[in-house]
Amino acid sequence: MSDFMMEREIQEALTAGENALQSLYAASEQLDSARNWGIVDLLGGGFFTDLIKHSKMGKAEEYLSQARYYLQQFQKELRDVAADGTIQLQTGDFLSFADFFFDGVVADYLVQSRINETRRKVAEAIRRVEELTAKLRAKYSYFN
Repeated sequence: MSDFMMEREIQEALTAGENALQSLYAASEQLDSARNWGIVDLLGGGFFTDLIKHSKMGKAEEYLSQARYYLQQFQKELRDVAADGTIQLQTGDFLSFADFFFDGVVADYLVQSRINETRRKVAEAIRRVEELTAKLRAKYSYFN
């Protein structure tokens, strides 16, 4: 592969990684807010508290859906640039976190535990994508 083609593939990988990160950061913010409203709900919040919490969860779901798409793109682009296998993304664990999060829970404490578990998985996905984009930039220093 020519240097020009490699640079283009690296840029595509970095763009996909950055898009995934933006969606993950946005989902994380919504999950943090949903968690806070969930705590209020557990302490006796009412109908409006529940509405706000579920609104935040709905927004997080949208961002998680976007993140899933961009993570799949990122994984594909990484395969294009890392023929030697040194930069890899295993998406199996956190591509399913949105499915886990929105699996028809009923009780407030179950919702709260799922919010917390999803927050943990999103944080792990963020950490991994940040690590991989940094590794890409370091490996291909002309992108710094």
